[in-house]
Amino acid sequence: MSIKHKIRSLVPAPVLSGYHYALAAVTAASFGLPASRLKVIGITGTKGKTSTSAMLWHILQNTGNKAGLISTAFFAVGEDTKINDIKMTMPGRATMQRLLRQMIKANCHYAVVETSSEGLVQWRHLGIPYVAAVFTNLAPEHIEAHGTFVNYREAKGRLARQIARHGGTAVVNLDDMEAEYFISQSGKHVWGYTFKNVCQDNIERCIAAEIIKTSSAQVEFKIDNLKVNIPVGGEFNAYNALAAMTVALELGIPLERSAAALASFAGTPGRLEFVQLKPFAVVVDYAHTPESLSALYTTLQERGRLIAVLGSCGGGRDKAKRMPLGKLAGQYADSVIITDEDPYDENPRSIMETVAEGVRESGKKEGENYWIIEDRRQAIQKALSMAKEGDTVVITGKGAEQWLMVAGNKKIPWDDREVVRKEIKNL
Repeated sequence: MSIKHKIRSLVPAPVLSGYHYALAAVTAASFGLPASRLKVIGITGTKGKTSTSAMLWHILQNTGNKAGLISTAFFAVGEDTKINDIKMTMPGRATMQRLLRQMIKANCHYAVVETSSEGLVQWRHLGIPYVAAVFTNLAPEHIEAHGTFVNYREAKGRLARQIARHGGTAVVNLDDMEAEYFISQSGKHVWGYTFKNVCQDNIERCIAAEIIKTSSAQVEFKIDNLKVNIPVGGEFNAYNALAAMTVALELGIPLERSAAALASFAGTPGRLEFVQLKPFAVVVDYAHTPESLSALYTTLQERGRLIAVLGSCGGGRDKAKRMPLGKLAGQYADSVIITDEDPYDENPRSIMETVAEGVRESGKKEGENYWIIEDRRQAIQKALSMAKEGDTVVITGKGAEQWLMVAGNKKIPWDDREVVRKEIKNL
């Protein structure tokens, strides 16, 4: 644990919360409360936040509504985009307010803000009068930061309660097990979306859809008689698209216009991103929870033999998910290579050995169909050298992140996608 985190752990929670509140209030005021001159839409949940945010921004931009975006993957001010290289979903107070002010200066009308539980706990949303918020889903994550799942859910609920106070609209995934919680916290204006036809009487409006076809390259679904085709794969992206279309409809954009816009959606950096298609495919993805990893592997299995490079979970975080991630990789992939991923101050080898326990539970044997290679570049080299025509190499855990985090909070420049491109040339 770093000195910063040790000191933080000694400070009483109310004092720490007050500290964050005061700084957030002062910072927002010093920048002139830029969010008050924008229509801000928050996107939160455990999975799908980044892609839903990107899809909504794409819809807005392609329907004549200039918009900004703050997300894990990238920032946008109108059409100008920049990879998020600060390794934070929701930037710190000053960066957040600076980006919002830039959007005002660029004559943006909307801002889409991916809103994290940590950001909510630290009051980074203070001074942002969200007009709408999307709640994609909720599953156990970041327990080391929040202590319990109930605390984690409560942190997400802060956004719902803020929406209720300001008379905004909550857009809830009705197929998620925690849908009722978000509905109960969100006030009078609640919209829902569903692929399971579970519309409810206690919400204002429900958008029900039916999946027609999914593959690793596209999804197709319909809303009544409207067919929606999106050139990105996976059932999870059908949910992300429906969420984006539902909140866009609440903002006044017809479903038909959203569907037309999403037909040109090129995907989100580091999310089911195909770096190469032939002779074998290489996919880079941010998946780092059991749910997202399972969904990703299921989507890619159709393509043939699967070689998984499994980032072994960041140091000091979500230790309970390490074995389950390893077991999933062992169950779905034909070959697994366990490697390093942001160990911070934790022993990298210890992390990887824990992940390996899960891989072994699936029946894999070290040296035959799974390997532990600490150096991430060498792990990628190994996977690429094993791949044959028709295979898929899938590299998870970091997506488009620009740094590897090691001991002492040091950052090493890194991009899985660029490493893949370079190493393919060396084959």
